Amino acid sequence: MTDLAPLMSRFAAAAEAGDGAALAACFTEDGVYHDVFYGDFAGRAEIARMLEEVFHRDGEDFRWDMIDPVAAGDRGYVRYLFSYRSKLPGAEGRRALFEGVAVLRLRDGLIADYDEVANAATGLSLMGFADARIAKFAARQASALLARPEAARHR
Repeated sequence: MTDLAPLMSRFAAAAEAGDGAALAACFTEDGVYHDVFYGDFAGRAEIARMLEEVFHRDGEDFRWDMIDPVAAGDRGYVRYLFSYRSKLPGAEGRRALFEGVAVLRLRDGLIADYDEVANAATGLSLMGFADARIAKFAARQASALLARPEAARHR
């Protein structure tokens, strides 16, 4: 059993600080970050860009708490609470709060693949997004879930 806590602490500290290089260093060279809002970012350069030019473009005053990280073999899981103050038009200054679970594939003590299952509706609601916009986001998530191979038995 691998102790995932130190890696996830570095991850959270880098994200809060907006330090793209430090976040990217938590990943393998070919690591991929699958973000629930912004999509996939592959490789350290793109992961650093995502944090500095996308996350911190749209938000500030980030807080990321990693709760009960566990790892076994090449798999890791951690529950998280993630919040920021929005810079998005119409939601400026509102604090968004999300809860989720990160699902990790690990290699050589680093993250090779970061995916997440997140309750995004809470953050969107706290930012004051219209119900129709939240519904559109939920429908997009539902379509993506149904398209995954492991969902075939559930369609």
